Amino acid sequence: MSQTAAAAHNVFVYGSLLADDVVRVLLNRVPPSSAALLNNFHRFSIKGRVYPAILPVQNSHVTGRVLLGLTDPELLILDEFEDVEYQRTSVEVSLLENSDKLQTQAYVWSNTNDPNLYGEWDFEEWKQLHKESFTKMTMGFMEELELPEAKPRVATYETFYQQNSGN
Repeated sequence: MSQTAAAAHNVFVYGSLLADDVVRVLLNRVPPSSAALLNNFHRFSIKGRVYPAILPVQNSHVTGRVLLGLTDPELLILDEFEDVEYQRTSVEVSLLENSDKLQTQAYVWSNTNDPNLYGEWDFEEWKQLHKESFTKMTMGFMEELELPEAKPRVATYETFYQQNSGN
């Protein structure tokens, strides 16, 4: 194993990656994590998508968790999963257990003027309505990722939800 593979990354997650099932499919493990708060950001719902987006918004905050100690290959998997819709950005979060500040990575929505963003995304509602199908979509994404001609995640997502929209 090269030295670069040993680098540890912390990633603030706030949407589908709050679900251990989804993280386990992607990383083959559930890394240790810590509940955290990201200040001056808002978690939006996205029209036509079941996952959320965050963008900077003054005096707003997003609760989530920090996945701790990710390897380089794991970070690359998350980069592929978040795809072009998100920009991996360095942010500072406050850990809820001790209010310590932590520099971490977060996936911020790329299109800051997206007209499809609205309201506030609700994890509990997502768990009830979408977690099962989203986990299946993620399994399909991981199978695709191992193929030489892997499709981007957005294409996997759209194909999966079009096929399953009749259910």
